[in-house]
Amino acid sequence: MSRAFNFCAGPATLPEPVLKQARDEMLDWRGTGMSVMEMSHRSDEFVAIAETAEKDLRELAGISDDYAVLFMQGGASSQFSTIPLNLLGDKTSADYVNTGIWSKKAIAEAKRYGDVNVVASSEDSGFTTVPEQATWNTNADAAYLHYTPNETIGGLEFDFTPDSGDVPLVADMSSTMLSRPVDVSRYGLIYAGAQKNIGPSGLVVVIIRKDLLGKARKETPTMMNYQVIADNGSMYNTPATYSWYLAGLVFKWLKEQGGVKAMGEINYRKARKLYDFIDANDFYANPIEPRFRSWMNVPFTLADDALNDEFLKGADARGLLNLKGHRSVGGMRASIYNAMPEAGVDALIQYMTEFAKERG
Repeated sequence: MSRAFNFCAGPATLPEPVLKQARDEMLDWRGTGMSVMEMSHRSDEFVAIAETAEKDLRELAGISDDYAVLFMQGGASSQFSTIPLNLLGDKTSADYVNTGIWSKKAIAEAKRYGDVNVVASSEDSGFTTVPEQATWNTNADAAYLHYTPNETIGGLEFDFTPDSGDVPLVADMSSTMLSRPVDVSRYGLIYAGAQKNIGPSGLVVVIIRKDLLGKARKETPTMMNYQVIADNGSMYNTPATYSWYLAGLVFKWLKEQGGVKAMGEINYRKARKLYDFIDANDFYANPIEPRFRSWMNVPFTLADDALNDEFLKGADARGLLNLKGHRSVGGMRASIYNAMPEAGVDALIQYMTEFAKERG
């Protein structure tokens, strides 16, 4: 059986060596006679898996002891509520930047718990650019400043880290985590759904500065209280054990590739290659201001939308899967996360070249 090139935005392609290791360990993890899926989360075996995964993640991302690392459930969307419940404290408002669909979802949820100050928005441009920070209307007394570094659906990405001053900076890094080096020390909290660059769905990683713990509102559900999760090693209840295990395998794989610096160089090269092709071909177009184009999610349109179905059918036949754009945007979208090999981008460009010649 040959593997396809899966351009899905999430759940996304996983490294083949990780899948093979998981296959080999499926029935018997290291002589225990059982699968990781069958282990008690409090067993010595699984505790070792969890501790190793956290250690490797800290090493990869440069996470100091000033931060707690939490492995929670519910995906990144669950954090849209969890964050204001934990960080608003005695403050009445939080600052948010609106650069796309995921920003809007985070804003809508935060409004349930306090006042939301939208400091800047690129909605008027169709979310094709990021507002310059000099134009933002921030509040020095805000509980935190939230932004989405990469909008997976629209393919819009910040090319800078906002300066939030003394206000904790919060970032949804679901689609950028571990894709390149990040200075964690500039953030109060980073959260990332696993199903793009970390592992399978069902898991969300939260990296929170320890001085921000213990501020949850009294009505915060126990399972959403960061202090409770941190005090219990992310095991207050049964965690998503298999997703955690697979994430640990991905962390090992990333270290073998040379870490996030090496991955950043590869990811930049993959994205640059695809954008350069799109820009040089009149048959395809990308709507995002070049400075803010996403490394991870490359949307593009065809010269004639009537050809979309034919394009997708031909791509599927060639093992180039899940290229259909999000329903809210249309067109095509190629998600090229860490586990997408450069050969996959090359194969896509080859197909796009042939299709344009035949239908252009």
